[in-house]
Amino acid sequence: MTADQDPQLLRRWTTTLLAARAGREGPDPVPYGRNLLARWSEPQRRYHTVDHLRAVLDRIDELADQGGEGGELELVRLAAWFHDAVYRPDRSENEERSAALAEKALTEAGLTDREVTEVARLVRLTVTHDPAPGDLNGETLCDADLAVLAGDPDTYGGYVAAVREEYGFVPGDAFRTGRAAVLRQLLALPRLFRTPYGAAAWEERARENLERELAELEGRPGAD
Repeated sequence: MTADQDPQLLRRWTTTLLAARAGREGPDPVPYGRNLLARWSEPQRRYHTVDHLRAVLDRIDELADQGGEGGELELVRLAAWFHDAVYRPDRSENEERSAALAEKALTEAGLTDREVTEVARLVRLTVTHDPAPGDLNGETLCDADLAVLAGDPDTYGGYVAAVREEYGFVPGDAFRTGRAAVLRQLLALPRLFRTPYGAAAWEERARENLERELAELEGRPGAD
């Protein structure tokens, strides 16, 4: 989907960038938004698509509305736009390259050095999804990004299938080994969700989904 096909999402980008600039002068936000939407629409993507971007933005709004989580929400939203802006499933440096893109684009777009640094830090945080206690910005972004794990079984199954499709070039045994390692890393976190609302609304179902998928990958009884 291009920016022309999703004017509502492009308007969300423009509103967010203008709010982050807080009245300061800067270039037209629209070309930056079009570039980002083109990136999110690249053909190698199956899960990390415009739909994922929209879902993360919606979850940030949900967290703000339900929990009043605090933090700098416009910077968190900008980080959501950039967090998978560079995405190649056959490469491991996607988050770093996405952060570098944010640093370049947002500097040009009129944000301050502190704001640019914060957005880039948040993008890099999505490597581990493990924000420090009290990192309100990080907690909000990471919870929004991981909220897909708390979907109903059909939605979660669609997410898993899309991830597998993105990694279609990886042989089955290697994918199962790598995916299982990711699931164990997530399950080892003391809490998947750090905001009060995220922990209350999403933690239990997300762990059930992860445990069920891991059991299926390992061929353990009770995987169904």
